[in-house]
Amino acid sequence: MATSWTLGCDAADPDRLASFWALALGYIIEPGYEFEGGASLIDPEGEGPAIGFLRVPESKTAKNRMHIDIRVAGEQRVEQEFREQWVREKVAELLAADATVVREETYDGELSHVVMLDPEGNEFCVA
Repeated sequence: MATSWTLGCDAADPDRLASFWALALGYIIEPGYEFEGGASLIDPEGEGPAIGFLRVPESKTAKNRMHIDIRVAGEQRVEQEFREQWVREKVAELLAADATVVREETYDGELSHVVMLDPEGNEFCVA
Protein backbone atom coordinates (compact mmCIF):
# COMPACT_ATOMS: atom_id res chain seq x y z
CA MET A 1 0.00 0.00 0.00
CA ALA A 2 1.33 3.44 -0.92
CA THR A 3 1.97 6.06 1.74
CA SER A 4 -0.28 9.12 1.74
CA TRP A 5 1.66 12.35 1.24
CA THR A 6 1.32 16.11 0.78
CA LEU A 7 3.61 18.43 -1.16
CA GLY A 8 4.84 21.34 0.97
CA CYS A 9 6.04 24.53 -0.69
CA ASP A 10 7.67 27.71 0.59
CA ALA A 11 6.22 30.96 -0.75
CA ALA A 12 6.48 34.72 -0.47
CA ASP A 13 2.73 34.98 -1.20
CA PRO A 14 0.99 31.67 -0.41
CA ASP A 15 -2.44 32.78 -1.63
CA ARG A 16 -1.07 33.94 -5.00
CA LEU A 17 0.85 30.70 -5.55
CA ALA A 18 -2.11 28.59 -4.42
CA SER A 19 -4.35 30.37 -6.94
CA PHE A 20 -1.80 29.87 -9.72
CA TRP A 21 -1.31 26.17 -9.00
CA ALA A 22 -5.06 25.58 -8.59
CA LEU A 23 -5.48 26.85 -12.16
CA ALA A 24 -2.45 24.92 -13.43
CA LEU A 25 -3.50 21.58 -11.94
CA GLY A 26 -7.30 21.79 -11.85
CA TYR A 27 -7.19 21.78 -8.04
CA ILE A 28 -9.31 23.83 -5.63
CA ILE A 29 -8.50 25.85 -2.54
CA GLU A 30 -9.01 23.51 0.41
CA PRO A 31 -12.37 24.33 2.05
CA GLY A 32 -12.05 25.19 5.73
CA TYR A 33 -8.27 25.59 5.63
CA GLU A 34 -7.53 28.65 7.72
CA PHE A 35 -3.90 29.19 8.58
CA GLU A 36 -2.47 32.71 8.59
CA GLY A 37 0.56 32.72 6.32
CA GLY A 38 -0.46 29.58 4.50
CA ALA A 39 -2.74 28.19 1.83
CA SER A 40 -3.68 24.66 0.80
CA LEU A 41 -4.96 23.02 -2.39
CA ILE A 42 -6.71 19.71 -2.88
CA ASP A 43 -7.66 17.60 -5.85
CA PRO A 44 -11.45 17.98 -6.13
CA GLU A 45 -11.67 14.28 -7.09
CA GLY A 46 -9.64 13.25 -4.04
CA GLU A 47 -7.01 11.37 -6.05
CA GLY A 48 -3.93 13.61 -6.07
CA PRO A 49 -1.95 14.79 -3.07
CA ALA A 50 -2.76 18.01 -1.24
CA ILE A 51 -0.35 20.90 -1.81
CA GLY A 52 0.45 23.34 0.97
CA PHE A 53 2.06 26.76 0.69
CA LEU A 54 3.72 28.37 3.69
CA ARG A 55 4.97 31.95 3.86
CA VAL A 56 8.72 32.13 4.51
CA PRO A 57 10.91 35.23 4.83
CA GLU A 58 13.70 34.14 2.50
CA SER A 59 13.44 34.30 -1.28
CA LYS A 60 14.20 31.53 -3.75
CA THR A 61 17.95 31.45 -4.37
CA ALA A 62 18.69 28.40 -6.54
CA LYS A 63 17.23 25.99 -9.08
CA ASN A 64 14.59 23.57 -7.77
CA ARG A 65 15.88 20.10 -7.02
CA MET A 66 12.37 18.73 -7.71
CA HIS A 67 9.63 20.15 -9.86
CA ILE A 68 6.13 19.43 -11.11
CA ASP A 69 5.52 18.15 -14.64
CA ILE A 70 2.05 19.01 -15.89
CA ARG A 71 1.11 16.19 -18.28
CA VAL A 72 -1.66 17.63 -20.43
CA ALA A 73 -2.60 14.28 -21.96
CA GLY A 74 -2.57 12.54 -18.59
CA GLU A 75 -1.73 8.87 -18.96
CA GLN A 76 -3.31 8.49 -22.38
CA ARG A 77 -1.25 8.06 -25.55
CA VAL A 78 -2.31 10.66 -28.10
CA GLU A 79 -1.11 11.72 -31.51
CA GLN A 80 1.79 14.17 -31.33
CA GLU A 81 -0.14 16.93 -33.10
CA PHE A 82 -2.92 16.84 -30.49
CA ARG A 83 -0.49 16.64 -27.57
CA GLU A 84 1.50 19.60 -28.92
CA GLN A 85 -1.70 21.61 -29.34
CA TRP A 86 -2.73 20.82 -25.74
CA VAL A 87 0.74 21.75 -24.44
CA ARG A 88 0.63 25.09 -26.27
CA GLU A 89 -2.90 25.80 -24.99
CA LYS A 90 -1.84 25.08 -21.40
CA VAL A 91 1.28 27.22 -21.78
CA ALA A 92 -0.85 30.13 -23.06
CA GLU A 93 -3.26 29.74 -20.12
CA LEU A 94 -0.38 29.78 -17.63
CA LEU A 95 1.33 32.74 -19.31
CA ALA A 96 -1.92 34.69 -18.76
CA ALA A 97 -1.66 33.73 -15.06
CA ASP A 98 1.86 35.26 -14.72
CA ALA A 99 4.02 32.24 -15.56
CA THR A 100 7.11 32.68 -17.75
CA VAL A 101 8.48 30.46 -20.51
CA VAL A 102 12.13 29.51 -20.05
CA ARG A 103 12.56 27.28 -23.11
CA GLU A 104 10.98 24.63 -25.32
CA GLU A 105 12.57 21.20 -25.52
CA THR A 106 12.25 19.09 -28.66
CA TYR A 107 13.28 15.53 -29.42
CA ASP A 108 13.54 14.22 -32.96
CA GLY A 109 12.00 17.48 -34.21
CA GLU A 110 8.86 17.20 -32.07
CA LEU A 111 7.90 19.27 -29.04
CA SER A 112 8.63 17.31 -25.89
CA HIS A 113 7.92 19.86 -23.16
CA VAL A 114 8.05 23.54 -22.22
CA VAL A 115 10.06 24.63 -19.19
CA MET A 116 8.31 27.43 -17.31
CA LEU A 117 8.53 29.45 -14.09
CA ASP A 118 5.58 30.05 -11.78
CA PRO A 119 4.95 33.59 -10.45
CA GLU A 120 7.66 33.13 -7.78
CA GLY A 121 10.27 31.66 -10.11
CA ASN A 122 9.81 27.94 -9.38
CA GLU A 123 10.56 25.74 -12.38
CA PHE A 124 8.01 23.32 -13.80
CA CYS A 125 7.34 21.67 -17.14
CA VAL A 126 4.30 21.35 -19.36
CA ALA A 127 4.47 18.13 -21.35
